[in-house]
Amino acid sequence: MEKPEITPGITIEDLIDHYPTSNAFLIKRGLPCIVCGEPVWGTLQELARDKKFTEDQITQLTADLKVHLST
Repeated sequence: MEKPEITPGITIEDLIDHYPTSNAFLIKRGLPCIVCGEPVWGTLQELARDKKFTEDQITQLTADLKVHLST
């Protein structure tokens, strides 16, 4: 199965399923998700908006996440 592209529209479920190390990345940025007990079933963008991230911050978060996952 091909991994989904990392975009603001990726679901948290797909992100964690396909990129398990993304969980620690999100926690460090104040975005708890499925694994840490705050179940989130929306998208990365929705999670970030709920935590008061601006659109520019969401764009940067997505770019940073891509770099994190490529290392």
